[in-house]
Amino acid sequence: MKIVTHNINDTIIAEVTSDEIIINNPEDGLDLMGNLYYQGFDRIVINEKNITSDFFDLKNGIAGEILQKFSTYRIRLAIVGDFSKRTSKSLTDFIYESNKGKQIIFVTSTADAIKILST
Repeated sequence: MKIVTHNINDTIIAEVTSDEIIINNPEDGLDLMGNLYYQGFDRIVINEKNITSDFFDLKNGIAGEILQKFSTYRIRLAIVGDFSKRTSKSLTDFIYESNKGKQIIFVTSTADAIKILST
């Protein structure tokens, strides 16, 4: 796992990259959040390929459990990916509703994620 730091307008953002899945379960999400917060980050960008595909199946509750932790601790999270390939109406609705706010966002590019998280 590699962490790239982006400093935009005195806001630091952690971009987490890896060739492997980083978040397999809620505990991994909490560990990632805690480790990055300890390093001074309260805004995180991660690619969908680094999150278990189970996250995107809302029936199992993994996404809700992970994202609730980020919301509770006020850690802003951007998940980057091509979400158009996911056909679940509930997931599409969830992404739409999440993107209305600023806490948890789903975007198609890292540049968009950094732009949104830096405001």
